[in-house]
Amino acid sequence: MEINPTHPIVVSLREKAEANKSDKTVKDLIWLLYDTSLLTSGFSLEEPVVFANRIHRLIQLGLQIDDDGADGDDVDLDDLPDLEGDDDEDEDDDAMERVD
Repeated sequence: MEINPTHPIVVSLREKAEANKSDKTVKDLIWLLYDTSLLTSGFSLEEPVVFANRIHRLIQLGLQIDDDGADGDDVDLDDLPDLEGDDDEDEDDDAMERVD
């Protein structure tokens, strides 16, 4: 693997890592950079669940969602609109049975 030390991502990661060596987000980003380079090169990940967990943590961070899910408690699910095509759930269940 070849790393371009002048690439803005690498420069930013290095600065953030030097500023706080125990920052879990920076460690996750560095590991994701490495893991995605493995994937794009055709290799498989030894621990895909760890990779997925890192992605989920970064998605939560990007969406500003707390780990404990406290922000989601304020949403009343009855007020949300129905999804398109979700009018007849029984037909979807039957379709799944036919596929199996």
